[in-house]
Amino acid sequence: MESRNPVFSRRGAFGQQSGYAPSPQHLQNMYDAPAYTPQRSMTIDDVVVRSFLTLATLTVAGALAWIFVPDRVANAVALVAVIIGVVLWAIVTFGRKVNGPLVLGFAASYGVAVGVISHAYNDVYNGVVLQAVIGTALAFGAMLTVYSLRIIRVTPKFTRFVIAAAMALVGLMILNLLVSIFHVGGIGIRGNGALGFVFSIAAILIGCLFLLLDFDSIEQGVRSGAPRKASWLAAFGLTLSLVWIYLEMLRFLSRFYSRN
Repeated sequence: MESRNPVFSRRGAFGQQSGYAPSPQHLQNMYDAPAYTPQRSMTIDDVVVRSFLTLATLTVAGALAWIFVPDRVANAVALVAVIIGVVLWAIVTFGRKVNGPLVLGFAASYGVAVGVISHAYNDVYNGVVLQAVIGTALAFGAMLTVYSLRIIRVTPKFTRFVIAAAMALVGLMILNLLVSIFHVGGIGIRGNGALGFVFSIAAILIGCLFLLLDFDSIEQGVRSGAPRKASWLAAFGLTLSLVWIYLEMLRFLSRFYSRN
């Protein structure tokens, strides 16, 4: 196929049909011009490194919030951190701006909120944070094994199901919050009854299924030669899923403490 670029076209600047002969200075300028360096594609190593940086940022921010945020302002600090995190999440998700500072800023803000929440839980249910961390790590390992062995295949139908289920869960959470303004306990999905127990398990499972979507997205990105900066988006998605699972683990495990 003949190129539309006159430099490469037979009718371009160097073709005999154009009637133009380049000057020595023109040739020298072309020789001195920097060579084009193709953009390196994303690799698994890129995803691993950036995911580690993102999770490390979240962990350090959470630890600092746990240690230095006083109890009297903990709720306010957590609320501000969540708002900042949501803004950064929206910029990354809808603004299609993916870079290290945005993702690490999101991790830091969410880390502060997670640290404050974890401290509050651990004050009431001593030891539950460590158990939730272990549970989240086990969930990650289990889903990675499930995906690697292709026990569950990520198909378009499966993806639609997971997203629809997640939207339904979030919708129920919002409804529960609104109802709780007028009725203590809301609709009961966050209570200690059977409905709350089932809802917590469903929320953890949905978080685990989102990990499968993350793994598939990473594999497809590497296979298709996605740009290297896409690894930040992969780290962002993994962090979201792991934070979701961890927080739901906290709530789920605390039920057993309250029954003692």
